Amino acid sequence: MTLIAIGINYNTAPVAIRERLAFPAEILDLSLKQLSQTKKITEAAILSTCNRTEFYCESESDNQQPLIDWISESRQIDPADFTPYLYSYQDNQLIRHMFRVACGLDSMILGEPQILGQMKTAYQAAYDAGTLGRYLGKLFQHTFSAAKKVRTDTAIGSSPVSVAFAAVQLAQQIFDKLSEQTALLIGAGETIELTARHLHQNGIGQIIIANRTYDKAHNLAAQFNGYAIALSELPKHLAEADIVVSSTASQLPILGKGLLESAIKKRKHKPIFMVDLAVPRDIEAEVAQLKDVYLYTVDDLQNTIDENMNSRRQAAEQAEEIIDTQVEHFLGWLRSQGAQSTVKDYRLQAESIREEALQKALAQLKNGIAPEEALKRLAHGLTNKLIHTPSAQIREAGINERPDLIAAAREIFKLQNQQ
Repeated sequence: MTLIAIGINYNTAPVAIRERLAFPAEILDLSLKQLSQTKKITEAAILSTCNRTEFYCESESDNQQPLIDWISESRQIDPADFTPYLYSYQDNQLIRHMFRVACGLDSMILGEPQILGQMKTAYQAAYDAGTLGRYLGKLFQHTFSAAKKVRTDTAIGSSPVSVAFAAVQLAQQIFDKLSEQTALLIGAGETIELTARHLHQNGIGQIIIANRTYDKAHNLAAQFNGYAIALSELPKHLAEADIVVSSTASQLPILGKGLLESAIKKRKHKPIFMVDLAVPRDIEAEVAQLKDVYLYTVDDLQNTIDENMNSRRQAAEQAEEIIDTQVEHFLGWLRSQGAQSTVKDYRLQAESIREEALQKALAQLKNGIAPEEALKRLAHGLTNKLIHTPSAQIREAGINERPDLIAAAREIFKLQNQQ
C-alpha cells in the first residue's frame, strides 16, 4: 500500500494551465469513479479549486504514470503541457502536505479558511462516489482534526485575509471612496459572499449580484442591501459597475472584450476595475487590452496580500509544530494497521489449532475415553500445538545467531528468567 498525490497550484502553474486541469462539480463524481478504476489505484479523491488541483490516491505501487495518463485522457491535455508544473508527494510527505493544505499553510493567503471547506467538499464528493477506503478516509478525517486543532490553538485565522479580502483591499487602493462606487459581483458562492461582506463592511455604495440562479443571487444581495440580476441581464447593467468581481464555475468566459467595449462607451470611458477569481476564467484575457479596464486575476492578487500577515506567520510556526505531532499520530495509526493484521492472523491460527484439538477430544469421548483422560490429552495436545512453531523458530534464531529475534520473543511472550 502506497499513498501518493500529484498536483499543481498557484505557485507551480499559471492560471492558463490550472484552468485546463480543473474538475468542475458536475463531472467530479464520474471522474472519481473512473480514476478509482485505473490500474493499481484502489482509493481516490480530487481537490479542485481556483488555486490548485490535487489528486490523492492509495495505490498498489508508487508508480505515478497511470495517474498522469488518466489526467491526460480525462482532461484532453498532452502530458507534456502539464507535467512540468506537477509536484508529487508520497506516504509521510503526502500526510504532511494534506495537513498543511487544510490549515491554509500552503495557500496564496497564509491561513485562509476557505481551503478547509473545499477539502471537506473533496472528501464528501469522494465519499459519495464510493472511492474512499480505509486509508484515504482515515487520512481525511485526521486532516480535519489537525486543521481544527491548529485553528483552535493558534492565531492562524485571526486576521480577515482571503482572496476576496485582497480584492477589496486592491479596490480601496484604486478608489478613494468606496461609498461612491457600484460593485457588480458575478456568482453567488462562498467567494462572492465573502467579497460582498468585505465590500459592505468597507462602505461600498451599491452592490449588484448576478447569478445563473436568480433566487440565490437575490437572497445573497438582500443581506447587503443590494439587488440581484440574472446573468442574461449583464449587458444592461455592466456599464453601471465601477468594480466587477467574478467567481463562477462556468466552463466558458462570461464577459468578453466586445461586451466590455460597449460598457466603456456607455460609461464615457470612465474606468472599470475588474477582478477575475474564477478558474477557468470568467473574463476573457483580451479584456486586459482595453485602455479603460483594469483587469486582475487571482495570480495578480499576490501583490496585495503581504499586509496583515505578521501574526499569521508567527502562528504558522506554531502550526507546523502541531502538524509534526499530528503526522506522527497518523503514522502510528498506519503502523498499527500492520500490527492488527498480524494479530488477526495469529488469532486465526490459534483458533484453528483449538478447533482441531477440540474435535479430537470430542471424538475420543465418543470412543469411550474417560472425560478426565480426554481433558488431560486435550490440554497436553493444545499446549504442544501452540508452542511448537514459536519454539522451533526460537531454536532456529539461536542457530543463526539472531539474538534480536530471541530478545523480541522474550518481550512478546513476557518471559521471566527462570534461572
